[in-house]
Amino acid sequence: MSQEPLDDGYDRLWTPYRMAYIKGENKPKSGGADPTDCPFCTIPTMSDEDGLIVARGERVYAVLNLYPYNAGHLMVVPYRHVPDYTDLEVDEVAEFSAFTQKAMRVIRSVSGPQGFNIGMNQGAVGGAGIAAHLHQHVIPRWGGDTNFMPLIAHTRVLPQLLGDTRELLANAWNEIA
Repeated sequence: MSQEPLDDGYDRLWTPYRMAYIKGENKPKSGGADPTDCPFCTIPTMSDEDGLIVARGERVYAVLNLYPYNAGHLMVVPYRHVPDYTDLEVDEVAEFSAFTQKAMRVIRSVSGPQGFNIGMNQGAVGGAGIAAHLHQHVIPRWGGDTNFMPLIAHTRVLPQLLGDTRELLANAWNEIA
C-alpha cells in the first residue's frame, strides 16, 4: 500500500537513516564488551573516509559521530579497549585531552560554534551507548540549535553530509595548532 502525501500545509523533513539508530541496527551484539565486536576497535582498521576518522594520534583518534546531535559532532576515542576514564594511562590522558582541545579549535575554525558540550557517559546506566569502550563527545553548539525540531518532532536537521564534514574537519586538523 503506497502512502499518499499529506495535504495539511506542512513541509516534512524525512530522516530515514535515524531508524537504524532507533532500532539499534548498528549496535554491537556484545554491547562492545568483545573487542572484535566493538565499533571503536573496528573503526581504526578502516580508511579515514570509510571510518569517518578526522585525525589519528599515537594513542587516540577523533571520529565523527555516526548519529550526530549537531553538524561537527565528533568523539575522541582511545585505541585501547577500556571502559572507564580511570583506566587510561597518563600518556593516554594527555593525548585524549590534547585531541579534545584541538577538536574544539578545529570546529571553531570551520564552523564558528558559540559553545560546546564536552562529555563522557560512563557505564550503561550513565548513558553510554557503547559502555565497554571509553569515548568523549565534542558537540558544537549554536544559539537556537535546540528548537522545536528535536524537542517536539524528534528530528535533527543537519546541513552537511557526514563525509563532507569529515573532509572539512580533517583538512583543517593539519592546519590548526
